[in-house]
Amino acid sequence: MEYHRSETFAAAGLPFSESARVGDVLYLSGQLGNRPGTKTLVPGGLEAEAHQAMRNIAHTLAKHGLTFDDVFKVQVMLADMAEWDAFNAVYVTYFKPDRLPVRSAWGCNGLALGGRCEVECWAYTGNR
Repeated sequence: MEYHRSETFAAAGLPFSESARVGDVLYLSGQLGNRPGTKTLVPGGLEAEAHQAMRNIAHTLAKHGLTFDDVFKVQVMLADMAEWDAFNAVYVTYFKPDRLPVRSAWGCNGLALGGRCEVECWAYTGNR
């Protein structure tokens, strides 16, 4: 088992690892729509935060030589399930139509930093 705590997470004072690899699976911590290295959410509401969360995920995947093509499981937490369709409109732009991961989504009564969404995923590393 390997834990990966990035300088970005350390700079933001986050008390957990950015990702952990167990065998051929890379588990990513949930990502909010915050600017890297800060606890500041991007302005613009759900859509802007969703794009930033997905960019944060892409950055972590890239560090391990992975892309969204390698993601096989996603968990989405939304502060308001009424924003599910709006989140999905952003989400699908990051995956190929024939490579949509399995996914769970649920509403929360509060997310860290007052975020509108949090996205967590698992990626297959294969022999990388």
